[in-house]
Amino acid sequence: MSFLKTPFFIGKACLPSNILYAPLAGCSDLPFRKMSCRYRPGIVYCEMVKIDALVRNDAHTYKLLDYEPGMHPIGAQICGSKPEMAAGAARILEDLGFDVIDFNCGCPVDKVTKDGSGSGMLKNPDKIGEVLSKVIASVKVPVTVKIRAGWDADTINAALITQIAEKAGAKAITIHGRTREQGYKGPANWDFIRDCKAVAKEILVIGNGDIFSAEAALACFQHTGCDGVLVARGTMGQPWIAEDILSYLMGKEAVARGVGAVREALLEHFEAIVQYQNEKQSLLDFRRVGCWYLKPCLGVKPLRIQLNRATSTTEVFSFIEQFPWDSVELSGDNLFAESEG
Repeated sequence: MSFLKTPFFIGKACLPSNILYAPLAGCSDLPFRKMSCRYRPGIVYCEMVKIDALVRNDAHTYKLLDYEPGMHPIGAQICGSKPEMAAGAARILEDLGFDVIDFNCGCPVDKVTKDGSGSGMLKNPDKIGEVLSKVIASVKVPVTVKIRAGWDADTINAALITQIAEKAGAKAITIHGRTREQGYKGPANWDFIRDCKAVAKEILVIGNGDIFSAEAALACFQHTGCDGVLVARGTMGQPWIAEDILSYLMGKEAVARGVGAVREALLEHFEAIVQYQNEKQSLLDFRRVGCWYLKPCLGVKPLRIQLNRATSTTEVFSFIEQFPWDSVELSGDNLFAESEG
């Protein structure tokens, strides 16, 4: 059975495939998405934005939504708990040219859930339907929703929310196979994704959670019967994972990527950061992004130290160029799975 869909339609939005890249708060900025788009995932998303900040024209929020024409199809994700304000925010995103608008009901962090937003919405499924209905009525682009399995192990309600979202008119629902209480601890339970697919009639069901390799993507498809997969932390340090998954699902050999490929991708990502950020922010971003790419590399501790102590971006590039990469090896372990996002 072929799980790969090329093209893949979410409503009227035509995507190259059903291998999608998630919005990652603090990670999926413009340089990140420039790297991602090289490997043609079905869609890339900007970082999640709060509807309140978007409506009040917060400059930082609009910067999170920066994208380039070549990044289409491009998605935006909003979070918040006010139906009318969410509709206004969605219209802004539509005017900015986004192809898909996603409503976040899965973010587990306290600063988001404290006002009932993000996964706090899981406590009030009917309100999710209300917000979706308002947003869908206000825009012409397809609207989707992302949830977790439930607030905690005692309140698993993903299947119910799938039915509510479908009734509201959402074109797709992404289910992360963990509860809010779990955060990113413990394995994702794909049974919850399978349960959602079982009750879905027309709404597409996207699987999410613990997809760090092509093999994991296939396993998720096989276990759940989902319509697509959303890769989240698995994109950190391996922007090519969509290409690997596509090759694997087509029965082709994945591109062999050794230490040299990691080095070149690291340099390219750093160059994209320098072109986008000021010097101070670039140095901060280098440390974060460098950890992703260097995580599976053995023998790079001296370089990590240099990156953390660098006082200029020029110095960083010099350190990378002069480092003895021929002494570095890649670990066979899936260290990407240990990353936190």
